[in-house]
Amino acid sequence: MVTDYKKIDLFGKTFIQKIDLKSPFEFAFPVAEQACFLYMLSGGMQYQYDDISINIPARHSLLLNCISSGKQIHHSDANTNGEIVIVTFHPDILKKIYERELPLLLQPGHKETNQSGGKINNDFLIHKYIEGLLFYFENPSLVNDEILILKLKEIILLLSQTQEAETIQAILSQLFSPTSYTFKQIIEANLFSQVNIEELAQKTNLSVSSFKREFKKLYDNSPASYIKMKRLERAAELLLISDERISNIAFDCGFNDLANFTKSFHDRYNTSPTNYRSKVNKED
Repeated sequence: MVTDYKKIDLFGKTFIQKIDLKSPFEFAFPVAEQACFLYMLSGGMQYQYDDISINIPARHSLLLNCISSGKQIHHSDANTNGEIVIVTFHPDILKKIYERELPLLLQPGHKETNQSGGKINNDFLIHKYIEGLLFYFENPSLVNDEILILKLKEIILLLSQTQEAETIQAILSQLFSPTSYTFKQIIEANLFSQVNIEELAQKTNLSVSSFKREFKKLYDNSPASYIKMKRLERAAELLLISDERISNIAFDCGFNDLANFTKSFHDRYNTSPTNYRSKVNKED
């Protein structure tokens, strides 16, 4: 239940909101061409999408792209109240304030992903940014469009400097390049990246269990087995056509541990990477 609600508009559209909530509460996001940065001032919330559920504690935040529906935040603990600050990103407003060129965070990246939400671990500067927004809720007469434009540009800059900048770019850039990748395109594009099954599931916008079911249906194999097989095949190919160090080849093929790569390679080819390379070279 909402116990208090305040908002500030920019160019006639909702820009920032402060919502006081009393549990239990539930809010489903409508389909809209916008994204939202939700900061949990106090209390906590759960983010639900498909069968994915993520806990967002106080002083943490969530970034959501609302182009697709089915997402919601909720909290069922009757003894917990919450305060949320929401910053909304409208693509038409962002285009207006960045007349010459969109910042890198809003431009499409080079990685195939359909991820539409992610938890953000805030740093000190984002905490201070939220505190600054609270001042304007308490002093609305001091608010004008020039200040709000600066605050919008400030949060874009701060988000671009967080550890989750790559994920944030993947989510926000969809506002301007709403490309939807197939499941197979995402898998093939990330086969040799340093990503685990959980991260791959996020990129396909599925829970881990749903991701494994879809993977099995398409590849008739488990994700771990198929991905390891493809990585080892690529490594074997590079050992023959490249003079690169074995450790570099292992890393380029998605292995982050040389010992694990060597053991996996031996299990598949019955020889070490070094012997595999030298044996084929001798045959030539």
